[in-house]
Amino acid sequence: MRIAEIFRSLQGEGRLTGADSVFVRTSGCNLRCRYCDTPYASWYPEGEDLSIEEIVACVKRLGAQYVVITGGEPMLFAEVVPLTQRLKALGRHVTIETAGTLYLPVECDLLSISPKLSNSDPDPAAHPRWAQRHRATRQAAQVIGELVRRYDYQVKFVVQTIDDCLEAEAFLAQFPQIDRNRAMLMPEGTDPAELAERGHWLQEYCRQHNLGFCPRKHIEWFGARRGV
Repeated sequence: MRIAEIFRSLQGEGRLTGADSVFVRTSGCNLRCRYCDTPYASWYPEGEDLSIEEIVACVKRLGAQYVVITGGEPMLFAEVVPLTQRLKALGRHVTIETAGTLYLPVECDLLSISPKLSNSDPDPAAHPRWAQRHRATRQAAQVIGELVRRYDYQVKFVVQTIDDCLEAEAFLAQFPQIDRNRAMLMPEGTDPAELAERGHWLQEYCRQHNLGFCPRKHIEWFGARRGV
């Protein structure tokens, strides 16, 4: 698998916020979000090819009980299936972070699904081919249905404006099987002040509409930088 980075830090988003975790970041993505905060794993993928044995050895050396396989898009790599099997055999708690457009029969304790809204679309003038491809493939209803049927899950939406909240609500209306207690809205941004401003009104929206609010605590704790 092509790996951009492996590091130990605290989970900053979702149900496991604060959990001491090893992050395995795969490099490569089938989407190109305009606001992507890890372009070195998507727009400009970098890293090195590591065997499953090498990845597992690094995870063991770093030592945390929780392992987060993220990206990019981990579901691009067939090797993620035996990797999750090995990690589970070691007794690790495994989270996979995915956009929910691809399915693989992974073994994990939590599937963190982040469906992409229209606010993620690339600029069509700057990236015409990617803009068209991204819009056409950023949501896959059949895949979402299969993932929430098979796994313990959480669903996170990246939000900039109230219109994004309404779009997230429309998405959820297509999937009555998704438990709203597992659905969260998360402010977009990598600047703490910007996140605080968006988070102020978004938290109230979530309270009023029976949705979870998902802060980006790692930005607050460490800033927008790699390896944290």
